[in-house]
Amino acid sequence: MAERYISKPIIFLFAFASLVIVIAGMKAAKDILVPFLLSGFIAIMCGPLLLWLKKKGLADMLAILVVMTVISLIGLLVVALVGNSVNDFAGDVQFYQSKLDGLIDELAAKLREVGITIEKSALSEYINPGAVMSFASEVFSGFGNVLSNALVIILTVIFMLLESAVFRPKLKKAFHQPDFSMTGFDNFIKSINKYMAIKTWISLATGIFVTIMLIALDIEYPYLWGLLAFLLNYVPNIGSLIAAIPPTLLALIQFGMLKALLVAGGFALVNLIIGNLLEPRFLGRGLGLSTLVVFSSLVFWGWVLGPVGMFLSVPLTMTVKIALAASDETRWISIMMGDRVR
Repeated sequence: MAERYISKPIIFLFAFASLVIVIAGMKAAKDILVPFLLSGFIAIMCGPLLLWLKKKGLADMLAILVVMTVISLIGLLVVALVGNSVNDFAGDVQFYQSKLDGLIDELAAKLREVGITIEKSALSEYINPGAVMSFASEVFSGFGNVLSNALVIILTVIFMLLESAVFRPKLKKAFHQPDFSMTGFDNFIKSINKYMAIKTWISLATGIFVTIMLIALDIEYPYLWGLLAFLLNYVPNIGSLIAAIPPTLLALIQFGMLKALLVAGGFALVNLIIGNLLEPRFLGRGLGLSTLVVFSSLVFWGWVLGPVGMFLSVPLTMTVKIALAASDETRWISIMMGDRVR
């Protein structure tokens, strides 16, 4: 019996249709998927610490208990610092929007003085700073909704860390070529751990620097904006820009243009020192993503998974990129996603 030939366009259409169905399923199941992905993100960040504790002679359960205690203490510290600030800021968003509308009126009046007549409605279409403040409030509210399932997330992280101890032997036994399979798997895990560990420390340094700067400049909710800078630093190239906009607008409302310029300059300095000098030195260029891929992943994962998806967009895309680079057949896709040709 002759073999039937299926043309490449048909294969592509089937693959594309399957991808659309998978994306639709992810979007429909985001209430379940987001806590699971966030748990995986936390478990990957905890991997190096867990491995270090095991090398020091601690039993698996005791090492996991120590790791989870550290995570819980960090979570309690974050809640203590920004918990009330999130609610207060969400309640003040309308006030800030009205103040920003007043600034737009002043801008329209000054433009009329120099002979440029622009209707406020037309100006608001192109300059709508109130939308930025609402966006920041939605991001924090989205994280608040996810963290309401903190117990489920913690339990999932514990089970993931327990599974990590036996996952490697399972994978080795499952494949017919264990040596080859484990080499690719080890390289994949090593790359992910390296990226997440270095990016987390750099993001933490960014958040601390931003918080100290905003406290020195007497800007409201400094811990909140420091947390936002920490989270959005996982989004390279454009994350620091997005994180700078709400506190800059708040400085404009509180103190005027001079203080707003100081805040913007502080964020630019952070991005110059950490984003352009320290991060490439420690992280290297090999794990970079092109600006187009970063922005596209931010929009895509934000649409599929909500505000938390925006935070996880680059780690998720980096995972896909590293996985594609592990295979000769798909390495070309990984190269196209990168920020430079090596």
